[in-house]
Amino acid sequence: MATTADRIISALKTTGVRRVYGLPGDSLNGFTDAIRRSEGITWEHVRHEETAAFAAAAEAALTGQLAVCAGSCGPGNLHLINGLFDAQRSGVPVLAIAAHIPLAEVGSGYFQETRPQELFRECSVYTELVTGAQTAPRIVEMAMRAAVEERGVAVVVIPGEVFLSRAGEDGWLSKPVVATRSVARPDDESLRQAAEIINGSHKITILGGAGTAGAHDELVGLAAALQAPIVHALRGKEHIEYDNPYDVGMTGLLGFASGYKAIREADVLLMLGTDFPYQQFYPENAKIIQVDIRGRQLGRRVPIDLGLVGTVKDTIAALAPLLRRNDNSQHLDRAVKHYRKTRASLDSLAVNDHDKTPIRPEYVAGLVDRLASDDAVFTVDVGSPVVWASRYLTMNGKRRLVGSFTHGTMACALPHAIGAQTVDRRRQVVALAGDGGLTMLFGDLITLTQNNLPVKVVVFNNSSLNFVELEMKAAGIVNFGTELHNPDFAAVARALGIPGFRVEQPKDLQAALTEAFAHDGPALVDVVTARQELSIPPVITAEQAKGFTLYAIRTILAGRADELLDLVSTNVARRILD
Repeated sequence: MATTADRIISALKTTGVRRVYGLPGDSLNGFTDAIRRSEGITWEHVRHEETAAFAAAAEAALTGQLAVCAGSCGPGNLHLINGLFDAQRSGVPVLAIAAHIPLAEVGSGYFQETRPQELFRECSVYTELVTGAQTAPRIVEMAMRAAVEERGVAVVVIPGEVFLSRAGEDGWLSKPVVATRSVARPDDESLRQAAEIINGSHKITILGGAGTAGAHDELVGLAAALQAPIVHALRGKEHIEYDNPYDVGMTGLLGFASGYKAIREADVLLMLGTDFPYQQFYPENAKIIQVDIRGRQLGRRVPIDLGLVGTVKDTIAALAPLLRRNDNSQHLDRAVKHYRKTRASLDSLAVNDHDKTPIRPEYVAGLVDRLASDDAVFTVDVGSPVVWASRYLTMNGKRRLVGSFTHGTMACALPHAIGAQTVDRRRQVVALAGDGGLTMLFGDLITLTQNNLPVKVVVFNNSSLNFVELEMKAAGIVNFGTELHNPDFAAVARALGIPGFRVEQPKDLQAALTEAFAHDGPALVDVVTARQELSIPPVITAEQAKGFTLYAIRTILAGRADELLDLVSTNVARRILD
């Protein structure tokens, strides 16, 4: 008779799962041994369980299908938690198999005992303990169903001996668990109210987020009818930016002045599939209509005049026939003109700055964008890499962008890239890693060689927690505790069997990236970039301006005037030369 672990593996395969990311452990032995004996599903070995969860999150983000990770009892599955928070907040379907201590020892303070049902509850849509072979079939199926329908994390906690227990065929999944498809739109009266608000204005701006996925053509058609500029939040970039004459850039802390301006000058803001969190970037006097498939998201960031529950695609299709075509393009024309000016200004920074060193991070991101393939997957670390990625990577409808854009955790670029590359080893995957983020999960560079994953890692090596330093400057605080004493990352890569390229001169960057991208296997490019490059948001508050002034004064008083001089020379003198 098959074991419970065997039955679980069969259920996963029936649903289309082809791999499990994890790290072995004694409480997982029954599960991993079942994978060893099974055909059609692989064990994707990583060096840290956090990497396993991130990798599963990236796979789920790219495929839209259920992805699976696993951790052994206690510390093993605790390591999953940060990656699972990322998956949950990104809204992607992930199943986590959390092994547990022997059932008879629960509550006794046993070796490695934790309370996983409580620990994982906050980062999941479903968490449950399997107490025996009899309860396993329903719990596993309910967990998979919750993950795919609610687009989140489901955690199944299983004591080690339950994996090895004998299980019959009755009750186990015989048909795949796949997400249902529905038409979801507001009722006719709500649509009529929305049309009344929109038809009464000539200055409409659209703000789109991740919820616009799959609705690109409908969105562009709506903008054409309303003569409305489209601003995107970061998670909407890959779905909105391409083939879109109405796109005026991004807003928010990482965004463009043009996106901020287009929203602030609107009489009506139409929020589509976005939970954009920064209240200071919303308009003060505009009427706001928000569309989201999750009703609880409505109005939680800014007061709204009308909330509509539905998908962006279905809601636009139902709303469009009720709208009058707007013949006044002045608002759109101003927004597009401002965007072109802003875009040109940003692009002027993505250059070889007269061979000056350290290298501009904008130049690195701009070259990566030009040299990467048309269908590349980019993964990005939180901090300065996500700033340069958001401003300089060009989306075209085939490229993908994966990052911890809601949870906002460091160390995600490499493990996300592992998941993305595992899905398709023929597709180019480029990880834009910060030096702090990369070293936080440094060990999983070895996973690239062990699992034969041709990920290209580009390291923004500025020897600092760069974005944290910017936050300190804005708050008027002298930088402290943010300096990183880094190794030669290229030499480390070579020691691990990965071709490594160290770039300190701008003139050498293009050749290094070209060679790394052409290599048939993993490669790492360590680029020494400017530490003091300021990624300033599109609007500076009076409090932030005061903070920068205090930072300057306190830095001088702390005897670190050289740091202030470096800041000025990096951000002022360079622009004078331009």
